[in-house]
Amino acid sequence: MPESARFCPACGGTQSSASQMPTAAAPVTPGWPPGSSATIGRLDSSATSGTAAFAPGQMLAGRYRIIGLIGRGGMGEVYRADDLKLGQAISLKFLPAGLASRPGFLEQFHAEVRNARQVSHPNVCRVYDIGELDGQHFITMEYVDGEDLATLLRRIGRLPPGKADEVGRQLCAGLAAAHEKGVLHRDLKPSNVMLDGHGRVRITDFGLAVRAVEAVPGELAGTPAYMAPEQFEGKPVTVQSDLYSLGLILYEVYTGRRAFDAASFAEWRSRHTTSAPASPTTVERDIEEAAERVIMRCLEKDPSRRPSSALQIAAALPGGDPLAAALAAGETPSPEMVAAAGGEGALAAPKAWALLGTLAALMALVLAIAPYSTDLGLARLTKSAAVLREQARQIVARLGYDANPVDSEIWFTRNYEPMKYLADRKPSRVWRREMRQWGVPVLLNYRQSPRPLVHQGPQSRVDFNDPPLDVSGMTLVSLDGAERLTQFQAIPPQRDTTATLPGPPSWGTLFAFAGLDSSAFVPVTPQWVPPMAYDTRSEWSGPAPWARDVPLRVSAAAWHGKPVYFEVRGPWSRAWKMQNKPRPRGLLVGDVVSGTMLLVLLVAGIYFARRNLRLGRGDRRGAMRLVAFVWISGFVSWAVGTHHVLVLAEELWRLTVAIGTSLAAAMFFAVVYLALEPLVRRRAPDLLIGWARVLEGRFTDARVGRDVLVGAGFGAVIALTIHLANGLPTWFSLGGQTTIPLDNDALQGGRLLVAFLFGSPLSALGQAISLVGVFFLGLVLLRRPAAASILLALIATSLRLGGENFAVELPGAIIAGSLVALVTTRYGLLAMTAAAFFVQMLLVPPLVLDFSAAYAAQTVVVLLVLAMIVIAAFRISLGPRPVFGVALDE
Repeated sequence: MPESARFCPACGGTQSSASQMPTAAAPVTPGWPPGSSATIGRLDSSATSGTAAFAPGQMLAGRYRIIGLIGRGGMGEVYRADDLKLGQAISLKFLPAGLASRPGFLEQFHAEVRNARQVSHPNVCRVYDIGELDGQHFITMEYVDGEDLATLLRRIGRLPPGKADEVGRQLCAGLAAAHEKGVLHRDLKPSNVMLDGHGRVRITDFGLAVRAVEAVPGELAGTPAYMAPEQFEGKPVTVQSDLYSLGLILYEVYTGRRAFDAASFAEWRSRHTTSAPASPTTVERDIEEAAERVIMRCLEKDPSRRPSSALQIAAALPGGDPLAAALAAGETPSPEMVAAAGGEGALAAPKAWALLGTLAALMALVLAIAPYSTDLGLARLTKSAAVLREQARQIVARLGYDANPVDSEIWFTRNYEPMKYLADRKPSRVWRREMRQWGVPVLLNYRQSPRPLVHQGPQSRVDFNDPPLDVSGMTLVSLDGAERLTQFQAIPPQRDTTATLPGPPSWGTLFAFAGLDSSAFVPVTPQWVPPMAYDTRSEWSGPAPWARDVPLRVSAAAWHGKPVYFEVRGPWSRAWKMQNKPRPRGLLVGDVVSGTMLLVLLVAGIYFARRNLRLGRGDRRGAMRLVAFVWISGFVSWAVGTHHVLVLAEELWRLTVAIGTSLAAAMFFAVVYLALEPLVRRRAPDLLIGWARVLEGRFTDARVGRDVLVGAGFGAVIALTIHLANGLPTWFSLGGQTTIPLDNDALQGGRLLVAFLFGSPLSALGQAISLVGVFFLGLVLLRRPAAASILLALIATSLRLGGENFAVELPGAIIAGSLVALVTTRYGLLAMTAAAFFVQMLLVPPLVLDFSAAYAAQTVVVLLVLAMIVIAAFRISLGPRPVFGVALDE
């Protein structure tokens, strides 16, 4: 079809000249073209021949002197004129009188001005005003001294690759400016793109443009040769519709040929909706792969498979870096521009495979070292939480308490004091070997009650004191890792009418539950006061059967001959209610640093968030999506992990509190994000590229996959470093250093493991945002990236000190802190979030190689989650590249 031919909406055919067509592209009645039920809008034509209404030299409105006719289209004539009042050349676009009287056309003419004036950008033709002269309506706009792209391509064929890249990027910049204001062009084509005398691009003719929120589904508007498939199908027009048209223009710019050719509307519809264009490199072999890839992505039939923005296309074109251009111009790049920066970010297959193999090796090393560096490595927990729960219930029943309580709950806690006692007094290789007799340093705690266990604390979990142990018949049992009773408590009746008091109970049963030989213990004067009412109490001392050199002290009490209290204590036991428990200096430093960070982030966050919102700099959309993610994850973690009771009023109240608590956490994240993100986006936007793409919903973006994969690798290295530091005392005599504690929820498994998995991303995200914030504040204060990185490394190092053996912890903490600073400053927020998540997942859940262990299921679940994340990130990081090197057809 000749270039000058256009589809005629009045007759359904094509003409070689606009003079043979109706004077305007008028609305067509529904039901046309034949077989279609879509509402038809206007199909614009840009023909320019015919007799001009105004002659050169003619004066209009005493201000505008006509120079000559530039062109004529479906929406009127365009003249070059001189504005004598302002002394500059302009263009005048007149709406034909016949159209002005038709319903909707005058409003459309006004809408063109409203839409075009929303967009102010060097690559968009500026529109000044609208006027009326003797009943003829006109628009004044910028005059571009050059030629349109369609004419240029007809004249020279195609643009040289370098010039094509430049034109493509400028087109993207202008279109992105329109989309940022919510304006859809809907008629993007070469004849609506001008190149001035300096080669700068101007997008013109917003006659068919609409606000994105005002787009009418089913309206057919545009030029058939450059319409997206969804426009033909009557589907809603979106940003991706303009990007399809942009892809067609880029195809012509790079190859000199149209992607499709047709001679009728029906053929155009068929080509755009069903046909695939030839690869640009089959037309011109010197086109770079990056340009071809982004053009073909623009021409995807499914809008969801096209790029998300024009800026993303600009970044993907050879040499494209709109972010650097914005920073050089002193501008604060928008979140969309940040997301579009950094190029595709895809990894070459060899690099991706190398990362994947390295990550697999690191995780294997962590699994190999975990038996020597974690609490579970000291001794094996032979019974599952369910079995230990049943054992605790049997103890309660054997002692004469209700075997069928109304409510009960279990939870694990770390039995730290005995382990620390040994670590401070014996060579590490000795005490770690002895711990196999002591059992894994965890306690299984069991509570039951004749009433629902309605807890009130913010954690929504039953524990030793929540709800208070104050209802008659409530019991508490603690079993150590070797399944021995360490504590028993029961609340006696509040009112007792027993006339005859029985004698003291036989304590031998309790000693047997504790794994102690009562004959080896001698009575001593009682020192420990039971926490509940009693009428008999006794204490004994004797050696621990599993460690004869460790003295134990057993306290017991009874009420009317029934045991209400029993506890096994060692030399590590302290009367904490009577004295303050000192904090290790290493932990104190970490607490001070983390607390200070939190306070600074909150105070500064409120100030800067308010300021950024007032100035229009805040990423409101990203903040809302962050709020939704944090709230949903936190609420799901609560809903799955909390102890629910069959009391409707209590459940509704706790549900309300949980919603509010989750929302408060989400709002805290939002405040910090709104305060921090615009500042980082202005000074260090590279840190936010992958993160910005995630907030746009581009989860399958290659850069996102790369950042997650790289972050996972760093996280695995950091976790391995920490495992090594805590495993060294197994092979070398290093005093005072204990093993890595377990996450009690992950150890228990079931619903609490699910709660742990939902809560871990929030913890990782909080750490990552805090670290990026520290780096940015350091950048502002110290004004040197290297100094800010060192400050971040020092702070991250201090947070890794556990306060047990400084000499053992410091080297590993320095390595971990340096890696944290590296991944934060080099790869950004998303990679740091992934790193923090992998550190957490490779440190605190139970990790065992013996899959016959009672907690092996938890290990399998955690490893499966990590494997799915890693494999997905690996595949996504390749982008469109094949997994195994070069595709066969290449």
